Amino acid sequence: MRVLLVEHESEEAQRMAQGLSEAGYSVEVAANGMAALRFVESAEYDLVILDVMLPGLNAWKLQQAIRLKGETPVLFLTTPGGIEDRLRGLELHEDDYLLKPFDAKALVARARKLLRRDRGR
Repeated sequence: MRVLLVEHESEEAQRMAQGLSEAGYSVEVAANGMAALRFVESAEYDLVILDVMLPGLNAWKLQQAIRLKGETPVLFLTTPGGIEDRLRGLELHEDDYLLKPFDAKALVARARKLLRRDRGR
């Protein structure tokens, strides 16, 4: 399964990518919205994990680009105080979200859940 991880904090991205890789996922990392858009336009992914706070192209515009290409599930990463982000994501039909900080095992569990649900479509 191919996962695109979009996270601008390099240590966080490395931690998450390692956890996903150890769980058997093939992970590509983009550090900003524009890099992520290039990945999305040039390849197919089974899941996109997307930090809400991105430099460059914002997460909401990136999600719209992902939706134009297909039904790839999107997992948003947000902070506990980001209620506005969660509400906006729900309005834009996000698939799920995970509050930071979180354990890598929680990320893998959420990814598995979304991928199982997507296969059932």
